[in-house]
Amino acid sequence: MVSLLFKEALADKKTGIGWFIAVKPAVRSMADKLWVIVKFNVAVQEEFEMPKRGENIFKRKDGRWEARYVKGYELSGKIRYGFCYGRTYREAKEKVMQTRAALMSGTPVPAAHNRRCFAFFCGEWLQFQRFRVKESTYVKYETMLQRHILPKLGGCFPAGITTQTVEAFKSELLDEGLSPQSVKSILMELRAVLKYTAAQYPGMFPAVQVAYPKEHKKEMRVLMPEEQQRLMAYLQNNMDACRFGILLALMTGLRLGETCALKWENISLKNGTIHISSTMQRLKNIDGGEGARTKISISGPKSETSVRTIPLTEDVIWLCKKNDPHCPAAYVLTGTQEFMEPRKLQRRLEKYTKECGLENVHFHTLRHTFATRCVEVGFELKSLSEILGHANTSTTLDRYVHSSIDLKRSNMEKLKKFVP
Repeated sequence: MVSLLFKEALADKKTGIGWFIAVKPAVRSMADKLWVIVKFNVAVQEEFEMPKRGENIFKRKDGRWEARYVKGYELSGKIRYGFCYGRTYREAKEKVMQTRAALMSGTPVPAAHNRRCFAFFCGEWLQFQRFRVKESTYVKYETMLQRHILPKLGGCFPAGITTQTVEAFKSELLDEGLSPQSVKSILMELRAVLKYTAAQYPGMFPAVQVAYPKEHKKEMRVLMPEEQQRLMAYLQNNMDACRFGILLALMTGLRLGETCALKWENISLKNGTIHISSTMQRLKNIDGGEGARTKISISGPKSETSVRTIPLTEDVIWLCKKNDPHCPAAYVLTGTQEFMEPRKLQRRLEKYTKECGLENVHFHTLRHTFATRCVEVGFELKSLSEILGHANTSTTLDRYVHSSIDLKRSNMEKLKKFVP
């Protein structure tokens, strides 16, 4: 009965509270009368309570109320706003007042985001990165999130992301057989997400220490001089565009993607140089739709230092002249305007090395071999670093240069002069 009367009252709010007591005798007990009066007052207040000018509180199309507050300022001086939401004007106003008070006092900002899972913040961070990084980097971020971070941590609430949680996550990844380098990459992305949330939602997540696993240096495969001569002789026998491209990579240290994207317009026979400005990759198709799951992407190289000009030896210039198709737009690996994708080139190299009797040779082996031969003949380290497209010489030494046993023995022999 009381519920029915309350609905009737809302249909005629302007008659006032006395409408219940004087006109509706069906409300018999004083308790019922008081209950209806209170509910009626609340309904009328919420219905007619309106935001004041300058409050930055308004009703959205979806029925919720939105309150805006000054969250901070950009370096340019532009205001950065934050938002609070509520089902009623009063709820939104109370939230924004609490938030403003927290900002002024320096205490953690109360937010409904605490009820959201970590997956929400990962998605927000990924969207933030969408147009800030290269497409290949974005695909890498998305892949690591989907394969590793979200399945294990996506369901956690902010308070559950602790140093102990991250340590357990790291141990689980290593137990699954992932290499320390792969686990480090995943943890670096997780750390980036946590850094982003700490800036966007101060005080929401606990302070987390991320410790990376110790990486064990793996010896890279380098062709011995005899193996290199055998492969070069094989490639020069019945040479075609693909064999020439592989030989060129071996003699200049080009990466796989750089070799696939190389065109004859990038080779200057007059100046005797190669200009590296592009790389080719097969990436996940993030555009969606019903098309292919992956696509070929030709874009700028790995880093700014990867854009470089490599001088050529007389032997390489002679090989270039011999294989020049006289079409600047042609790709080096095909001799036509149709490219060869990285997977196909790797299969070709696998076929050639198998026929040569060489084992465990990947395309990056050619790059390692080039760098090692350069060090063995006494290359100046800074020049070699720039030819390889590295940002600094330490990368060249630590990752790509592998001393042969003969070079080590030769250096040890230099100690003879100290022996009486």
